[in-house]
Amino acid sequence: MPLLTLTTNQSLSVVQKTTLPTILSAEVARLLGKPESYVMVIVQDGQIMTMGGVTDTSAYLQLKSLGLPESDTESLSAALCDLVTEALDIPADRIYIEFFNPPRHLWGWNRSTFG
Repeated sequence: MPLLTLTTNQSLSVVQKTTLPTILSAEVARLLGKPESYVMVIVQDGQIMTMGGVTDTSAYLQLKSLGLPESDTESLSAALCDLVTEALDIPADRIYIEFFNPPRHLWGWNRSTFG
């Protein structure tokens, strides 16, 4: 049920495209204490993006998860920024993260919902 989408204007290498989703998936599962079998990661590279009016490397992450505690968003932000900075060399001040805690009845899976 957790979904992490990473969008960046950086073009990723074949190795990064192969390894980054796996690294992100394991980290999201660990951070949220959820089974990795439910984690989905989408990586979109080479996007046209500006931040602060310049096209320097940047990233936008969306983390959606049922039961995402608002009290944890600061620590989640730090952990995800650190991971993206380490993996892609994007400075933390060039990363935005949007957190979502959707209602259970608005999250579908396996022909049903979690509500």
